[in-house]
Formats: sequence, C-alpha cells, structure tokens
Amino acid sequence: MKRFAMAASLVMLASTCANAQTTEQLVKGATDTSNVLNYGMGYNLQRFSTLNQVNKDTVKNLVPVWNYSFNDDRSEESQPLVYQGVIYVTSHNATMAVDAKTGKQIWKSKVEYPTETPRIVCCGIINRGAALYDGKVFRTTLDANVIALDAKDGKELWRQKAADIKEGYSMTVAPLVADGVVITGISGAEFGTRGFIDGWDPATGKHLWRTHSIPSPDEPGGDTWKGDTWKLGGGSTWITGSYDPELNTVYWGIGNPGPFNSAVRPGDNLYTCSVLAMDPKTGKIKWHYQFSPNNPFDYDSVAEMVLADMNVEGKPTKVLMDANRNGFFYVLDRTNGKLLAANPYVKVNWATGIDMKTGKPIETDVSKDARDGKKVTVYPSILGGKNWEPMSFNPQTGLAYANTLAFGGRYKTEPVTFKQGEWYLGMDLTDLWEWGDGPRGHLKAIDPMTGKAKWEAPSDIPRFSGVLSTAGGIVFSGALTGEFEAFDADTGKKLWQFQTGSGIEGQPVTWQQDGVQYVAVTSGYGGVYSLFSGDERLAKVPPGGSLWVFAVKQ
Repeated sequence: MKRFAMAASLVMLASTCANAQTTEQLVKGATDTSNVLNYGMGYNLQRFSTLNQVNKDTVKNLVPVWNYSFNDDRSEESQPLVYQGVIYVTSHNATMAVDAKTGKQIWKSKVEYPTETPRIVCCGIINRGAALYDGKVFRTTLDANVIALDAKDGKELWRQKAADIKEGYSMTVAPLVADGVVITGISGAEFGTRGFIDGWDPATGKHLWRTHSIPSPDEPGGDTWKGDTWKLGGGSTWITGSYDPELNTVYWGIGNPGPFNSAVRPGDNLYTCSVLAMDPKTGKIKWHYQFSPNNPFDYDSVAEMVLADMNVEGKPTKVLMDANRNGFFYVLDRTNGKLLAANPYVKVNWATGIDMKTGKPIETDVSKDARDGKKVTVYPSILGGKNWEPMSFNPQTGLAYANTLAFGGRYKTEPVTFKQGEWYLGMDLTDLWEWGDGPRGHLKAIDPMTGKAKWEAPSDIPRFSGVLSTAGGIVFSGALTGEFEAFDADTGKKLWQFQTGSGIEGQPVTWQQDGVQYVAVTSGYGGVYSLFSGDERLAKVPPGGSLWVFAVKQ
C-alpha cells in the first residue's frame, strides 16, 4: 500500500508538470517567488530574490532538507529550475525532474553522445541548465544537439543537430526562450570554429534563424577581418543571454577570437568580445558594443549581461551591466549601446582605462608587446577578472556581487596552424600563471558605476560558483573546497557555511513553497580552474555531482 501511495503521489506530481509555462509567466519570472522559471532567476539575470525568510538572523539555522545524487563525477555547473513543486536540473549526461520537497526522483532522461565528444571540449564536460516553456524542457547536449523533453515524463519530443563535433563545435549553454523562440549558443572558439546563435521553434524544433558572431566579408563588420581569417574567427556564445520584453531585445555575449595569437588576424575582429542586441524573432542585430577589439588575452565577453533600471546622473536609465573578463566593469544604455561607465574592478595592466568617447580600451605596452611576440605578464590572466561564474545584482543595495579572480598570467605567442578538430590557439601553454601573494580570489560587492568594492571576502582558492542575493540581506556563494556559504550583503561577514562534499561550481537559487523558503545549489568539482591551474590544494577534493536543498530549521 505504501508503494502504491508513493507511486500515486509521483503520478500526481508528474501531472502538475504538464501545466504549460506561458510567455507571461516567463516575463514575470524575476518576481515569481514560488517558482524559478528562468536561467538567472529572471530575464534580467539579476539572480536576486525578494524572499527574506532566510535573513541575517535566521541563516544560522539553515540546514539541509535533502540531497539528490546525479550519479556523475563531472563538474556540475547547472542552475536548477523550479515549477509547481518540481525541480528540473541537468548534468552533462542526464536531465532530471525531482520533487522539490522530498528530493524523490520523478523521472530521469539520459543523454548519450559519441565517446569522442570530450576531445573537442575546451574547459569541462558540463551542462549549465535547461529552459521551460509550454510543458517542455529544453536543453543542449555536449555533441551540439538541441532537444525538447516532455516535462511530465521526460520523453524526448524533438531533437535538432546544431553543428558537427568533427569541426570542433560543442554545446554547454542553457537555452533561452524569448518571444516564443528557443535561443541557443555554441562553444568551440579554441578549435578554429565560426560562432553563432540559433533560434528554434519550441513546438517542432524547426530551425528559424542563425546569426553568426563572425560576419562574412559581405556582412556589416566583415571588414574587421583580413582575408579568410573570419572563417576560423571563434566568437563562441556559450552563456545564456538576457532579455528585455518591453524593448523585445535579447542581449547575448560573444566570446574570444581565434586564435589567441592576434597577429594572425589583424583588425578589430567583430563581433568577438562584444555584446549583441538582437531581435528574438529574427536574430537581426540591432546594435553591438565591443569591449576588447583584436584581443590577444582570451578576454571573451560571453558572461551574463545583467539588466536593471538605475539612476544615472539623476536620470532613470535602462542599463546593461557586465563585469567583463578584461577587468573592467561596464554599464551601457541598453536601448542603444551607449557607454555610461567603465572602470576596473580588479587589477588591470593591459590598459589604463576605457575611452568614454570611442568606447575602446586605452592600451599599454603590455598589449603592444604581446602582439609583437614578446612574453608578458598580464593582469587579469586569461581566466579573466571574472570567469563564467554569474554575478548577482541587488536593486535594493544597488550593488553587484561577483566572484572575482586576483592573479595574473604569462602570455607568449607561438606559430599556429589550423587543423580541423584540434586546438587552434597560437599561445604557449607551458607557463601560464602569475599567482602572486595573498588570496587568489574575492567575493566582491561592487558599485557598478565606479567599479569600487564596498567590501570583499577573500579566498585562498578562488570561488567559481554563481552568486545569489536576497532581500533578507544574504549573499550566497560556494567554494571549490565544497563549502556552501552565506554572507552579510552589507558587510561581507560570513554568517554560515555547510560542507557539501565536493567543490561547488553551480548556480544557487531560492523559492518559497508552502510558506517555506528553500535554497538549492548543485555540487560537483571539475571545471576550468581544476583543469588548468595545477592547484595541489584541491587534490583531496572528491568528485561527485549532487543537488542540495536547504531551509531554515523550524
């Protein structure tokens, strides 16, 4: 009887999954405290919640409610989604639906891909999450497919191949559903690919449009590439964009050019290291802003483009914020791409600043010498002032909370020859890091208009998790050594931590169900820092992917 009752309850839960998520629900996602419908906890990617049951006084009583194993030992960077009491979460090889209260699995749909696929993956065998819309769960696969699953049972409804892994393409991005279109990006800039963004019909999987991030010679921006270099120009698009429904505009970050050796590709190399403002129905580019023209240092600009409404010089302004990998914190007018502010938020030595009239960096001899083939020490390193890990913006404090990096890199070009499906870098990888003394990273509370930190919480080993902030005055983050942490949003004081058993590189979220505020995060070590840093202090951190859910002990 007990087994029958449990089965019946799971069937009822599965039936709730069938209720279709609408465009209106997605638009209101940032203010929906009962669900987590969007990557970034809202189209604006602010990763902020108005919930305050977990606050500065109660966070000390936060305890685990349950833990769900992924049966996977890869890095877990996925952001969970929550709808009507069901959590949807991904790993590189599975999509799962889990009862949000009990942690009981409702269904698990495995993802299979060719065994040779990991050979063309740059920086971790991962997946960053799913999208929900119209009773479907959308995700990408490592072998560059886009699939739709039935939310009630996990059965595959359609599958489309976006690119060929033999050419160096892969996919780790969480899709974005905007104005009724499923939008996806691509990985592979380190393999001499040509990046793009795709639009798909959510009902059928029909391919609606493709916008290349590297223009051909007959397209606007094509003159910023010499000869045939555009064919191998890179420009990956592997982090989910933001969306402004009022302006009906998607904002998508574009990655680094290929190869790293910029002498091979003279010119500004549009649209690499840029943000594109796009029409979601057609993929047409409305405007662009390039952060780092002809960049040699892997300062890609794929990371989150956060949207907010702020007072700029006393005037209410629709802004876009980006803690760029190049070390500068940018604020743009998202209606037209006008630069409003650009200031360093970490140590920078490749440029002295950003020209506010042209929007271009004012480069130093470090950049010149690097292009001339000399070995240089550059700040930030090729991992950036902030890597992929998403920040949070709290509109109540007006601060951005970001996990930043505090070390430099050694850069030296070398000759490069393109071979399909192989690394296409043109950079010496044998001596990469200038660690320096002190902590290698900080969680910082950053003033967007100045780049200055109100406070910073240092970490000997840098944090590579996403950040979540709440109206309870809490900032959540995670450590590569396994601790899930809570900080005071006003002072940076650590208020609580819990050891999850593996390194945290996931993206925390929060929601309220039956009067209880829950906080969830994926745990599982193995991303870019572990692959390339050689940090021996992490040798004893075990792999093992799982989902943790916490609540205040009643």
